[in-house]
Amino acid sequence: MSESRTHGHEATPVSAWVSEWAHLIATGGTVLDLACGSGRHTRWLAARGHSVLAVDRDAAALATLADLPAVETLHADLEAGAWPLPAQRTFAGVVVTNYLHRPLLAKLPEVLTPGGVLIYETFAAGNGAFGKPSNPDFLLRPGELLDAVHGRLRVVAFQDGLLKGAKPGAKPGAKPGAGPVPALIQRIVAVREPIWMPSEARNEPLHYTLLQL
Repeated sequence: MSESRTHGHEATPVSAWVSEWAHLIATGGTVLDLACGSGRHTRWLAARGHSVLAVDRDAAALATLADLPAVETLHADLEAGAWPLPAQRTFAGVVVTNYLHRPLLAKLPEVLTPGGVLIYETFAAGNGAFGKPSNPDFLLRPGELLDAVHGRLRVVAFQDGLLKGAKPGAKPGAKPGAGPVPALIQRIVAVREPIWMPSEARNEPLHYTLLQL
């Protein structure tokens, strides 16, 4: 497993960043959980009424999700070959955590429906001072997620810096007194603006309401 995956991914609870912002995804909308690992977010999103496509290269991990209602799995190596989904397949939400393969960054805005939400969180440059991952290939450069969505999505929230709480990917149940493990994290929530066009029925504009934060 490459260092682009976080050690202990399977044992971690749902990301606080995901749980804080998932309410922006349209109710019942289909979500792409990219590089899903064992599916902590797939399970959480499905339990909240979303259909989920879980994509990962770990077939054994995907097998644990196969019987969940409203969950579709796709075994694919995201770092080898072309984008694994049909060009017309789009989603109300895309969730990516603790994973970075730079060629995919430009693709993510394209697979969102109008009003769709990107929730992305992973490690940032300098994290090697605190532990794994430390390879620059798997660490976001300053503002890199902002650059990836610039002119394509509207940024709702963004953070880039030291997270002093428990490190994403660290297993729960740390030894008493061990204290939180800091990490350098970059994370974003961004929305694909809807396309404004006349209503075929009444020649009125379509409306889109962003939930109050």
